[in-house]
Amino acid sequence: MQQAGSELINTIPAISVFFKPRLSGTRYLKEDADRAVITWSLTEPVGGIQDMTWTPTVNRFQAVLHKDGTIDFNYDEVHAEDAIVGVYPMVNQGNEEEIGTIDVAKKPAAENTAVPAHLDIKRVKLAAVDNLFLKVTVETRGPVLAENDPAIMGIAYRVCLDRTAPAAGCTQNSDAVWTIQGGGGRGRGGVGTPHYNALGPGVLPAVKVSGNNISAEGTLPAGFNAGDPIFLSATVQAPGAAPVTVDQVSPHPIKLAGITNPAVDLSSLKKENGPFPVVYETFHYMKPPRAVDLTCSVINALGDKFDMLAYYSDFRIDNPEAGTSSTGPLGGGPTGGAVTGIGANQRNLASSCTHGRFQWQFIQPVYVGANQMQEYPPDNLNETNKHNIAAYAHQLAERTANGKIPPYDYAMSQIGHEMGHRWSAFVSAKVGDETIQLGPTHWARGLQAPVAFPYQRPTEASAMGGGVWQDNFDGTFTQLDDDYYVPATGYSYLDLYLMGMISPAEVPDFFILRNLVPVGSDSNGHPIFKADRTKITIQNVIAAEGPRLPAVDQAQKNFNTGMVLVVEHGKTPSSKLIESVNGIRERWMDYWTTTTGHRSTMTTDPQ
Repeated sequence: MQQAGSELINTIPAISVFFKPRLSGTRYLKEDADRAVITWSLTEPVGGIQDMTWTPTVNRFQAVLHKDGTIDFNYDEVHAEDAIVGVYPMVNQGNEEEIGTIDVAKKPAAENTAVPAHLDIKRVKLAAVDNLFLKVTVETRGPVLAENDPAIMGIAYRVCLDRTAPAAGCTQNSDAVWTIQGGGGRGRGGVGTPHYNALGPGVLPAVKVSGNNISAEGTLPAGFNAGDPIFLSATVQAPGAAPVTVDQVSPHPIKLAGITNPAVDLSSLKKENGPFPVVYETFHYMKPPRAVDLTCSVINALGDKFDMLAYYSDFRIDNPEAGTSSTGPLGGGPTGGAVTGIGANQRNLASSCTHGRFQWQFIQPVYVGANQMQEYPPDNLNETNKHNIAAYAHQLAERTANGKIPPYDYAMSQIGHEMGHRWSAFVSAKVGDETIQLGPTHWARGLQAPVAFPYQRPTEASAMGGGVWQDNFDGTFTQLDDDYYVPATGYSYLDLYLMGMISPAEVPDFFILRNLVPVGSDSNGHPIFKADRTKITIQNVIAAEGPRLPAVDQAQKNFNTGMVLVVEHGKTPSSKLIESVNGIRERWMDYWTTTTGHRSTMTTDPQ
C-alpha cells in the first residue's frame, strides 16, 4: 500500500475515500440539487487462503461531492487498517524546472579508457516536473545502451539522496536509493526481453533513454520535503558474476526547491498548507523485509544447511494478501550441483549467502493471524466457494478421527505450492514441429496433471496447476478437479519427474487442452468444455528441455526446510506463533513424504 499511493498518480483521475484492493460489498448513490453522496458498505475478503478473516468485516464510509467543488470524506465504522485516502487529479503538463546539477570533474585519459563510455558519469541532474515529480538524470560520456541491447543485463545506475553527508557515498544504506537496473522480464529460464526498470521509494518504474542521458522520475521519498537540504551522490555498477562499481559521484549538497510531497499526514493539514497538485495518505503495515536479507541472516547464523526456508511472523506486513510468493537461487542441495532439464537455471548463489546448497524460499513471512496459519477454520462456516477450505469440511472430515478437516490444510496448500516452484512449472514440450509451453510458472489450466500420490482426496490436480480432465470422446472434456490449490493437493507425475523422484518411464502420457469453451456441467456440477486436445509424452518434454539431470537414481531425495520465526527487533516470538509454526512443521514433513510416494523425506532440522 505504501508503494501504491504514489503509483496511482496520473493513472486516472481519482477520489480515494478508502481504497484497499479486494474490498467487496454494496455501493449507494444519492443525488441532490447541490451535491452527490456516494456511500460504501464493504467487507475485507473472507474465508480464502490469501485472506485475514473468516467472517465479514464492517467498513462504511462516504464521499460527498458538493456543487462548489468541495469534497467531504465521512467515516462511520472501519475495520480495515490499511488503505489509501486522497485526491488524484491528472497532473501531466510536463513543466520542468532544474533543482540542481553535479558536473563531474574531467577524468584522466587513462581512466576514461578504463571505463566504458556508457558507464562513465559526466553529470547528474535533479529537476522538478509539474512541482510534483522529482526527475533524476544521469548523463554519461558516451551513448547509453538501448533498452533491447542484451549488454544492459546487470547494469545499475544508482542515485542516492541523504539528509546528512554520507561517509561512504552512495550505498544501499543511504536514506533513499533510486536504481535504474538493466535486466530481463520473466520468461523461460527466468530471462525475457532486456529492458531498464527503476526501483526505489516513490520512483516510477518507467525509464527514459535519450542519447547520453538515462532518467527516471517519481515522488519525493518518505521523510523528504520541499526546501530540505540534501546530499546527492551516484554510482554505476557494471554487470558480471560479482557486480563491480566502475564509477561514482561523491555527495554534493543540493536544496529540494520547487517540488511538493503529495504524501501527507491528512490529520495535521491546515488550509494554508495547500494547494497541492495531488494529496494522499497511505495507511499501511510494516515494510516487508527483503527475501535475501532474511535468507542471509539465517544461513550466516546457522550455516548453509537448508534446502528451503519458510518464514512466519507475529506482525503484519504491507501486503493486502495473507500469502507469499517464492524465489530462490536454485542451488543443488548438499552436492551443490545445478539441476538441468527443468526449464530454469541456477542463478546468483552469492546473493543468498549459499555456497550451492540453498534452493528455494518464501519471499516474505506469513502472518500468524492469517487464515492459512490457523489449525482449523471456525466451526459451522456456511461456505459455498469451492476455492475456500470450509466448503470441503464434510468431505475432508470423513478421513479423520476427530471429525475435523486435517490440521493446517491451508498452510500445506501454501508451502506445498511455493516449494514446488523450485522445479515447476517452467518446461515446454516439443510435439512435431511445434513447441508448446506447458506453463509458464503454473501449469496451464488445460494441462492434464493428475496427482500421482494424492494427499487427501481420491482425485487431485497438481498443486502447481493444471487439472484432472475426463475425455468424453465427443470433443468435450469434463473438469474433475481444477487448477486451484485448495484443498491441499499433491504433485503430478510431471512434477515428480522434474523433482527427480521418478524416472521418465514412470510418467504416463498426458495431454493439453487448448481453446477451452464452456458448454455446461455434468450431474455432479463438474464443468464441461469443448477443447482441442494435443497428446504429450515425457519424451516431448525432454526433446524441448533435455533430460532431467541428475537423473532419478542420483537425484537428491532427502531435504531440509528451515521454519523461521520472524519478529520485530528486540521482541520474542509469541506463544501462538511458536505453536502454529510447530504444527505446520509437523504437517509439512508428513505432506512431503505422502505426496512424493515415500520416495523422499523432509526434515525441519535447524542443526
